[in-house]
Amino acid sequence: MPRQAPGSQRQAPIPPLSLVLPIPMSSLTGQHQIIRLKVNGDLRVAGVPAHYTLLETLRYGLGLTGSKQGCDKGDCGACTVLLDGTPVLGCITPVWEAEGREVTTVEGLASGQSPHPLQDAFDRYGAAQCGFCTPGILCSAAALLETTPRPTRQEVRDALSGNLCRCTGYTKILDAVVAAGEEMDGGERPGQKMDEGETPGGETPGEERPGEGMDREERGHV
Repeated sequence: MPRQAPGSQRQAPIPPLSLVLPIPMSSLTGQHQIIRLKVNGDLRVAGVPAHYTLLETLRYGLGLTGSKQGCDKGDCGACTVLLDGTPVLGCITPVWEAEGREVTTVEGLASGQSPHPLQDAFDRYGAAQCGFCTPGILCSAAALLETTPRPTRQEVRDALSGNLCRCTGYTKILDAVVAAGEEMDGGERPGQKMDEGETPGGETPGEERPGEGMDREERGHV
């Protein structure tokens, strides 16, 4: 091996091809696949493992972490996104099923710098608590308002039946969705819309709230 000339610098080693390509080398093997998706109006390309779900591709392949990874079994609804306008559970939807179709995540609901009326209503009505379930609920609600501009509270309940929230009693969520629907249908930041027989709190007269009728000691054991 020839001696290095005095004062000369050793040539930097050539980086491996995996550091130069925009996608991992493993995506060129049978274990990975190149996925092309139309997400929130933009064409996106990612190299992901062949077994990836739509949720995993959005979060770990494209960096769209708004959709949450909760139960991974299709039970909680935190992963809900829209596929051609229809709510689907991203955690159990194979990513290849979304190729050539329109995917909308919570990041795509807003219009430019303006929040979606649902996002604005959730803020005003205090409908988001810890926020983990909120992206999925917003996507399910957005799909409902596209087909049912002024839904009743029962229609909202039905549309959100697959979205679990462990922080609230859902009352503020229902308030926000109904208000957003009225605003989108031409109203101006409406008040709460109630089904016949409901009280402003969202309960039917005579319906007992959780914890009512118990003294302080009993409630401490619920």
